[in-house]
Parts: sequence; C-alpha cells; structure tokens
Amino acid sequence: MKTVPFKHSNSIVIAAPAQAIFDYVTNPKSWPEWLPSSHQIDCEDRPMGFGDTFHEHWSTRSGRVDLDWVVIACEAPTLWIGLTDTSFIGPIVAQYTFEPAPGGTRFTRILRNPQRPKAPTDDQVRRLDEEARQGLANIKANVEAKVGAKA
Repeated sequence: MKTVPFKHSNSIVIAAPAQAIFDYVTNPKSWPEWLPSSHQIDCEDRPMGFGDTFHEHWSTRSGRVDLDWVVIACEAPTLWIGLTDTSFIGPIVAQYTFEPAPGGTRFTRILRNPQRPKAPTDDQVRRLDEEARQGLANIKANVEAKVGAKA
C-alpha cells in the first residue's frame, strides 16, 4: 500500500525559560488546556520522560478517538517526541523543540504522519493550522501567566 508522508510545523516565542515551557507542554495533563481536540488524558500529572506512556481521548470531526502514546525521545529542556498510532492516518509523531530567541524561547510543535494513506486536503491543512495557532497562543498565555505569577 502506497503512503504519503506529511509534516506540519508551527512555532511561537514565549517570554519564559525553556524549562518552564518544556515542563508544561510535556505534561499531557496540560494538553486539554491548550489543545482543542484533546479532551481527557489518563496519566500521572507530571512531564513525561523517555519510555513513559499515556492515553489520550481525542475528538475529530468524525468522532472520538483513543490514542496510546509513548515518549520516544526526551532531552529536557530542548527536545521531546511522542508517538502514537491510528487506524485512520497511521502513526502520529509529535515533536516539541525549544530554542533561545529574542524575547524568550521559541517553542516549535511539529506533527508528522509518516505513513498517511492519502495526502490531507487543503481544508484539513487549514483546520490543522488554525488549531495549532490557537494551541500555541494558549500555551503562550498559560505559561507566561504562570511564570509571571512566580516572579
């Protein structure tokens, strides 16, 4: 069966140290706070490290999806990669990177589907981009509020 690799990347500068952002986004319990499609996470309330697993209840336009994730790379506070598999688009790889930038830290979220059964439509890419921008704005607001409250 022929498959199509797909990669989608979005980034934002957050006025916070990389470790604060890393600790927030690598704790899947925070995902429903910033990711509109993520509704419930089953795991400990802490950042997930290499080899950790967790379960996510996710929603799509077609309905509810249950995802079992495993952390396949974790180099705090610069890199985190999670992997899950789906029956409808194959594996999903979520990669987070954290780099110094003017004004704080550049957080980049890269989603890959290395074996999609078919390419996403323009509408799917548009919706993915809208959700990613909203998610990054939510991360920025939440982390900056927490860092500001500690200052």
